[in-house]
Amino acid sequence: MMKSWFKSGAPWIWLNAAAVSTSLIMIVGVLGLVTVRGIGHFWPSQVMQFNYMEEGKQPQIIIGEKVDTSITPAAMAKSTGFKMAENEETLVQYLIKTGNRDVTGSDFRWIQERNVKDQSEPADIMVVERREWGNFYGQLLEVKENGKTIATGEQAWPVVQARIEEALAVFKEIAHLEKKEIGAINYGLERLRLKQRKLELKNRLDDAAKQQIAEEKAGFQEQYKQYQAQLAELYQKIRRDRLVAKTENGSTLEIPLAKVVRAFKPNTMSLFEKIAHYGTKVVEFLADDPREANTEGGIFPAIFGTVMMVMMMSVIVTPFGVIAAVYLREYAKQGFTTRLIRIAVNNLAGVPSVVYGVFGLGFFVYILGGNIDQLFFPESAPAPVYGTPGLLWASITLALLTLPVVIVSTEEGLARIPSSIREGSLALGATKLETLWLTVLPMASPAMMTGLILAVARAAGEVAPLMLVGVVKLAPTLPLDGNFPFLHLDRKFMHLGFHIYDVGFQSPNVEAARPLVYATALLLVLVIVGLNLAAIIIRNNLREKYRALEG
Repeated sequence: MMKSWFKSGAPWIWLNAAAVSTSLIMIVGVLGLVTVRGIGHFWPSQVMQFNYMEEGKQPQIIIGEKVDTSITPAAMAKSTGFKMAENEETLVQYLIKTGNRDVTGSDFRWIQERNVKDQSEPADIMVVERREWGNFYGQLLEVKENGKTIATGEQAWPVVQARIEEALAVFKEIAHLEKKEIGAINYGLERLRLKQRKLELKNRLDDAAKQQIAEEKAGFQEQYKQYQAQLAELYQKIRRDRLVAKTENGSTLEIPLAKVVRAFKPNTMSLFEKIAHYGTKVVEFLADDPREANTEGGIFPAIFGTVMMVMMMSVIVTPFGVIAAVYLREYAKQGFTTRLIRIAVNNLAGVPSVVYGVFGLGFFVYILGGNIDQLFFPESAPAPVYGTPGLLWASITLALLTLPVVIVSTEEGLARIPSSIREGSLALGATKLETLWLTVLPMASPAMMTGLILAVARAAGEVAPLMLVGVVKLAPTLPLDGNFPFLHLDRKFMHLGFHIYDVGFQSPNVEAARPLVYATALLLVLVIVGLNLAAIIIRNNLREKYRALEG
């Protein structure tokens, strides 16, 4: 009976179903964890005040957010050095985000539940998000302007909110002047320097050229002086205001409003206020630059860099992949050599991605980029232009990485087109090229599109090769800006996948960065899921369009 049951194949069907179900459960679990942790990162948590007293120490007050709870069996706790009473079965500990790193030296602290005498949620507890040193938790005492107190007590809160709004407006203006206006001037001065050096190398730097360069340089310097004067006024304005707050240990701290992103009292916020705060934080996450070693702020440069690199990779890989597939299927003689090429293409799909990164660094960057610098940019020496990792080489490397996927998908799509379609087109007088361009390729477009989107989905999540050919921890300028030639292929860029790796494993403050890792991972997953959904929709539409021809 059992033998016949195995011969029927039913056990293998059940085993396969169990394996698929287990995989789906694990995937849903991981996505659920990432979603909950990622989405919850932006919600304003309640701030607790603990009256804490350890054995043999003075009572103290601890203020912060309860981040995590750890429950350890008594036997394990004793083995790690904790003293446990006979009636204690478990050791319960809370991870508290206390902030105030510039005061205490750390953002987080573990406390034991048994030492907590009581806890509360005071209404006057304030959270200050800062550009440096992380969050501050404490009580607002007063607001100062140029060293003079202008508001204290309950009157200080509306005053500090208004001054923070003013400071944020001034900060945005400063950032615009420094990044856009002064950045354009510095870029123009560098181009003038390279132009002068190029003329020197060609022995064409005559008096007329010198005078023209000097006039252009004087114009840039005059603009720079004007912007410097504006910046001096703005900096003087933004540095005038400070808030004075009391920490949990009773000491006072002055915080310049120039370093403050926002201040709020989560314990008194209504549901609608928390929802508004949540929306503001999400927009900041998607649209702002990172700060505090990438552990806070936004990830817009990483989103921009990922999308830009994927678009360039798509433009490069699509024509090469389609042309290679068309040649193998429509023109090449089907024999030993063609089979060998297909085997090589399939094997390339299994090569570890880091190997492509090493190849890209050695060939594209050092050999190809180095020779380009010698031929076309000798005036930049010894500083490299294309002889260093950048956006162009990262895009080409990933195009090479995803090329087998596009070739295989396109060739399979071409193979599914009935030969009668080709013969009918040729019988009506069309040439082979016209048949291919007007009939065969449109009918194979669903497979081509599927291969491209699969390549995009893989490229969006790759990290290892990009670490070698262009990705950096923080890119001061985007590859696309208003300076000629607008798209700067030689610049390094940020990437969502590398951002996750850097924040999660290279951050100096891992606990503080962990929620941002979940949020960034969730965003990357959503991007890849969106690409795959787009592939399915486009493929289905194209199939419906050409189904009549296939019939």
